[in-house]
Order: sequence, then C-alpha cells, then structure tokens
Amino acid sequence: MVEPRLPRPAKEIRKTDDERKARVPPGQFLTEKFPVLTYGSTPKIDLRTWRFRLFGLVDEERELTWQQMMALTKVMLTADFHCVTQWSRFDNAWEGIAAKDLVAMMHPKPEATHVMVHCYGGYTTNLPIEVLREEESIFTYKHDGKDLPPDHGGPMRLIIPKLYGWKSAKWVNGMEFMKGDKPGFWELRGYHMHGDPWEEERFWEELM
Repeated sequence: MVEPRLPRPAKEIRKTDDERKARVPPGQFLTEKFPVLTYGSTPKIDLRTWRFRLFGLVDEERELTWQQMMALTKVMLTADFHCVTQWSRFDNAWEGIAAKDLVAMMHPKPEATHVMVHCYGGYTTNLPIEVLREEESIFTYKHDGKDLPPDHGGPMRLIIPKLYGWKSAKWVNGMEFMKGDKPGFWELRGYHMHGDPWEEERFWEELM
C-alpha cells in the first residue's frame, strides 16, 4: 500500500524557496531548460583528429589526443550554471578532467599568471590561472549523464561554475599559459575581463 503524501508545512516550503532564491545571482532568472547560445556555426569535430594543445609559459609544450585525454583521472561535479544573458540552471551534473590536473601536469613557469583558452572555431576566453586550479573547474565531456552534444560544446568544453557561462568555453582545443592578462573573443567586444555573476560583472565598467 502506498502511504499518502502529507503536504509540507508552510515554514518548510518557505525555507526551501528562500534557499533556492539565495542560489540565484542578482539579475538572473531560474530555468530548467539549457538554452543553446553560440556565436557562429557549430564546428564538426572528428575525435580521430581532435587535439588539445598546452603551450606558452610551461616547461615543455604538449599536445594530447582524445585517447590521451580520456586516460587521465576522471572527476564528477554538480554545479549551477549562470549565463550572462540572465538565465541560471541549477544542479548540472558534469563528468570530465579536473583543470587543475592539466595545469599541474604542465608545470607552468612562475611568471605565468593567466591562461587563454582556445577552441575550435576560433573562440578564446581569458582566465586567471588560479581559477583553473580550483576544484570546480573541469574540462567536461558529459552533461547529466549523457555525452555532451555538439551544440553545448561537445566533444569537450570547459566549465567554470563561479563565472558567467561565456567563460565556460565550448569545443576547447588548448590552453595558452601567459604572463599577464589579455582579452579573449567576447572580452574584446565589451564583456568583462573576469565575469563574476554575483558581482554582475557583465561588461566593461566604461560601458555601464
């Protein structure tokens, strides 16, 4: 026999709603959908020729094949996703390779402070190297238990949950270790150099 489900007390409902609201950054609305937003066409990528280049201020530059990338230690991550176009999606389940493991493997030189992430299709975005050393920064190939579809950046994209979604670059194919910061694709077009959703760092301060 299935026991009847009793309604939750009003206080519990209010507490749950308040907790959800507290997870939504200012200026954002919550959605269960995962909209596809991309500049340009979706590239067609063959895993047989897929390469991930690690270069710049490192001890020795490397280029990984898909098989070599898949041989690295896997991690799981559940995190919220915040798009600069003002939607947020809770509890995305990602599977991939910890960005910090790739950084550590390359032994960046002491003067390396930032990374430019490169992608198929020519997209780039800049990040402080310390952001890539954080536990929640991963290069992912699965979303909610399924292979990452091409429209969402498959076969592999970067996920940086603490920053707006344009920093979570799609179709990644490399990391360039740099001395100092410089703007990537959207940053050159007016988007903020950092992109913290809790601070609403959407655009250059000069444009606000």
